[in-house]
Amino acid sequence: MSSNAEHSGVILELRGLRSRIETQRGPVYPVNDVSLECHRGRTLAVVGESGSGKSMTFLSTLGLLPAGGVIESGEILFDGQSIDVTDKDSRRALRGKSIGMIFQDALAGLNPAFTIGQQIGDVIRHHDKVSRKVARAQAIETLGLVGIPNPEQRVDAYPHQLSGGMRQRVMIAMGIALRPQVLVADEPTTALDVTVQAQIMELLDSLRTQLGMSLVIITHDLGVVARYAEEVAVMYGGRIVERGTVHQVLESSVHPYTQALRNSTPRPDSDAAGLAAIPGQPPSIADVPAGCSFHPRCQVTAGRDDCRQVIPVLRRLTPDGQLTACHHAEEMSLSATRQEMSA
Repeated sequence: MSSNAEHSGVILELRGLRSRIETQRGPVYPVNDVSLECHRGRTLAVVGESGSGKSMTFLSTLGLLPAGGVIESGEILFDGQSIDVTDKDSRRALRGKSIGMIFQDALAGLNPAFTIGQQIGDVIRHHDKVSRKVARAQAIETLGLVGIPNPEQRVDAYPHQLSGGMRQRVMIAMGIALRPQVLVADEPTTALDVTVQAQIMELLDSLRTQLGMSLVIITHDLGVVARYAEEVAVMYGGRIVERGTVHQVLESSVHPYTQALRNSTPRPDSDAAGLAAIPGQPPSIADVPAGCSFHPRCQVTAGRDDCRQVIPVLRRLTPDGQLTACHHAEEMSLSATRQEMSA
């Protein structure tokens, strides 16, 4: 491990990651110059609207891009060791034992033809080469860990025999079956009712502490971010547009996109009538605008030549490490400070 990783406590680091997918219309770049860090035992939230590149960033990391997809450039470091980004097998070797991933659609992620015990056991045996009996025992233990009642009986259940919340717990069990050092949860509460959503998030947070894992939450829900995350990366158009602590990003955000996300999210201390929808739609990865990809929807700096023509660099804005990719970050920061003082 490098001395920098030891000092900073970084378990997973992406540097300038750029992914390309060949399509009939030509190459598209769902992940473009993405750099982020996941610290040991902490929770990182990756935030943005659908299509912003959140999931694709981690599918790239784990060698799970669709056919025709490759990492074109960049660097992946896990536990201080550089991973060969050009080799799918090297990246896939991270999956399971080093980095677990929970996919957002539990029903689609589970095979209806096999029991949940068989599916968790297959994950275990693929990596550890243990007997079916041992894998079954480990599956039962893991089901108990994620709060499945009567795991000795439920291990033989099929996915359709479980509720949506129980299926999501099974997906979590598959993600932690090998006790990874990092767990990536991709929209883990999609299609669940509010009560079950809260239970699942509390479970993930508890497992992070209990197993000593780092947790990455991919989400568009700023309420989840505020409650569970310590660090936040905001993505738009396949790029990171703002990075910092949860306080910096949610309370002192500078990028117009982050501010627009905040203003469109209900808060218990604000008037719901004051919510503002973000105009327009996120760009398709096949047609990302030139310059700052947010400029066609930006209500602050839209129309300025540099925003339309030059891609802004993610740069340090404050001494305590807040990063932003906005040409007019200083102006935005000053404006936000004035608004806070007049509030």
